[in-house]
Amino acid sequence: MSSSGSAQIGHALVEFSLHGIFPEEDISSRRISVQDLAPARESLAAAKTKLESDIHKINEETAPDVNQWVANARSVEDDINKSRSWANDIVRRSQAPDVSGRTIQEAADKVEFLRREVEYNQQVHHALESIKQVNKILDQVEQARDERRILDSLHLLERSWAALDAIPVSKSCRVMKLLDLRAFELKSASHDAFDRVWNSLIQVDTENQKIAIFESREDEQMTLADAVVGLKAYKELDQRMALLWHSIDRAIVGPRTNIEAPELPRVQIEDVRLYSNHVYKPTNKKQSCLSLNGVADKTITTLFSDLDQVMAYLSERLPEELVHSLSNVMMPDLIPRIVGTWLDTAVPTSLQDMDGFQQLTEAVKAFCSRLASLKFSGFEELQEWVDDAPKVWLSKCRETALDSVRIKLSQGLGKSKEVERVETQTVSRSEGKELAANGVTSPNDDDDWGAAWDDGEGNGKDDISTKPESNEDDGTDAWGWGDDDATDEQPQAPAGQPSAEPPAEEDPTEAWGWGEEDATEATPEVVAQKAIPSSKTQSREVTLKETYNISSMPEPVLSLVSAVLEDAASLIGQVRAIYLLLSRLANETNRSDGNPMAVAAAGLFSLPTLILAMFRAVSPYYYALNAGGNMFLYNDAIYLAERLSDVSKEWKTREDLTPRAIAMLRLDNDIKALQSFAARAYSSEMSTQRTVLRDLMGGSQNLLQQDGLDASDLEAQVDNATSHVRAMAATWSTILSKSAWSQAVGSLVDTIASKLVADVMDLAGIGQDEAFNIASLIARITELDDLFLPPDAAKDDIPATAEYASSWLRLKYLSEVLQSNLQDVRYLWMESELSLYFTVDEVVELIGLSFVDNARTREVVKEIEAHPHPLSSK
Repeated sequence: MSSSGSAQIGHALVEFSLHGIFPEEDISSRRISVQDLAPARESLAAAKTKLESDIHKINEETAPDVNQWVANARSVEDDINKSRSWANDIVRRSQAPDVSGRTIQEAADKVEFLRREVEYNQQVHHALESIKQVNKILDQVEQARDERRILDSLHLLERSWAALDAIPVSKSCRVMKLLDLRAFELKSASHDAFDRVWNSLIQVDTENQKIAIFESREDEQMTLADAVVGLKAYKELDQRMALLWHSIDRAIVGPRTNIEAPELPRVQIEDVRLYSNHVYKPTNKKQSCLSLNGVADKTITTLFSDLDQVMAYLSERLPEELVHSLSNVMMPDLIPRIVGTWLDTAVPTSLQDMDGFQQLTEAVKAFCSRLASLKFSGFEELQEWVDDAPKVWLSKCRETALDSVRIKLSQGLGKSKEVERVETQTVSRSEGKELAANGVTSPNDDDDWGAAWDDGEGNGKDDISTKPESNEDDGTDAWGWGDDDATDEQPQAPAGQPSAEPPAEEDPTEAWGWGEEDATEATPEVVAQKAIPSSKTQSREVTLKETYNISSMPEPVLSLVSAVLEDAASLIGQVRAIYLLLSRLANETNRSDGNPMAVAAAGLFSLPTLILAMFRAVSPYYYALNAGGNMFLYNDAIYLAERLSDVSKEWKTREDLTPRAIAMLRLDNDIKALQSFAARAYSSEMSTQRTVLRDLMGGSQNLLQQDGLDASDLEAQVDNATSHVRAMAATWSTILSKSAWSQAVGSLVDTIASKLVADVMDLAGIGQDEAFNIASLIARITELDDLFLPPDAAKDDIPATAEYASSWLRLKYLSEVLQSNLQDVRYLWMESELSLYFTVDEVVELIGLSFVDNARTREVVKEIEAHPHPLSSK
């Protein structure tokens, strides 16, 4: 702040002190730094000097008035004597026998007048005597101040204030104002003297980091016990203790408790000679002071040892009343600092360091007992920390686990890793041949699949008898094979993704409010179940294997969950030594039910739910930063669900666990939540990509009816859409499994096909040139067939596009219709498979759009309408 700003602050303080004028908003709202206090003190000192000079000037100016009051008092005394003489004369005359009645009345009136005069003069005399007495007391106050007898001056000031209040004179009288002003001046001067004595008794050198407290000084008459009386008189007890604590904190406690400092000083008590104003003066009397010297380690025991020296030094040298007041301002600042920066950071995150944790809690208990013995108060938070040691440990474990998940996610997805999914299913003969054609076999099966299925009817029956069929989903459906009936609007969750949602009870995502943003997004469904093979159908049990890639995230999460579960199991099953340890931490050693252990175990067993909830809450943001991040998130969530399912199964079969530890593991809801989360990630990515493709192909407009676009512009839009499909296919090929990749890319291809078919059906008419352009666009789209061919495919190999894009053959037959004459259209309907992909109404509508309405056209239409299902009749 500038010098002008400091001057304004000083002026504002002076105005408020003298006249009670509150400063303006721009001054009162300023932030005052330490540098601004010196100019402010100078302004106050100047105002004080000016006020004292004014008072002295007023005293000099009013001295004649006081002398006049004394002369008037003497005159009043003379008048009283005269009145007394007159009264005696009146009495004497009243005793005369020949006095008239008029003379008596005059004498009585004179007596009454004199009585009133006497009363008035007595009141004046009493007031003057009181004023004289007050002035005498103030002289004694001034003398006691000069002799640094602070307590005497304070007691005399109290007497002077009582005497001032007893004077029967109005406070507005000039002499009363002068006495009040002198008393205020002496009070301020006595306060300055008190400050000097206080600073000589309690000396804090923040620069040299030393503190010295003296019970008394040879050159001072006031002791610390007397200082308590003075602080109460000035009503500054709490304020002075607050200033003392801040000074001690800056000089000793703050540097010693600063855990972030590279080196911590050690608290020492050393014998020194008395010093005043930070300047040492040699005397023969030895005193001790607190100082910081050397280097201390950063252990809790060393910290408590140093703080014990500080507290003992203060308790031994300060009166108990000051210790109590100091505790009220010191403990709310010191205890949270100890707990937050020292104790919480020393809490272990696993059971391996539990012995050190026991030593830590014992040290805290001892320090609390020491504070109580030294008459300090206000350290309830520290005592509660000890009493809640098991909860503190659990909170630290929870905080560390959740923070590790967040940190790992913030470091990126890392290097991808290929993993394998193996699943056993019972399939029929036709499905087995289809699997054989796709090269999916059991890793341990050495038999030739074709030979296995051609062994004869008897072998098939044996398989059926030894492996009875169940009502479960067909395995090949769950892996995305034979997916001809997939829909565009409901993308199917690939790779065996179940659509089961977590039960309504105890769903952690509901408690944390996660997943609500996906409420409007359709959850991927499981592939439709195929017909269950009948008892006459040959079937066999096969093991399906497929590989996909995950990021580096699932393994650390699994390791963390496993470590937490092992600690929880160890907490339940360890020997009685651990039990007694945790019991002592909770002060329940006399209980036989092991309540601290139960609390800790329950908390640890619930921690995996929080870890997985944190993963689901934070991961979408970090995964979205990478190309194909949602698909990685889908794979990672599925992988976590599968591995946690394996952990849950293995946990129930472990012989080294107690029944209670086995029963406390509940991961089913978390597994279902992960599966649902994976489905939402997959659905979100597919929805986004479908939206992008629709926007590339005209969005909500009809692709073929956009204003100002010619055939080349339409081809460019189609090329952009197909390029985007190829780009996403390339990105996902290094992430998804083959079946999942085929479903995902097939869904994108189906989006393009269905958009173009819908736009064609919305046209009012199709001319020959327009039909040629549409067929050209379809030809560009159908080039995507090469995505669904194996790398070493022959020229006559049929792409599998139609298996994953339900509108693919519909698009191809549309191209055939647009390039055919009326007879060819009739042939496509009656003899070919056009009726499998278009309805009668759609074909009739296409004929109406493409051909002139004549007798031949009506004849063909009539024949098509007469045969709505031509292939079924053959």
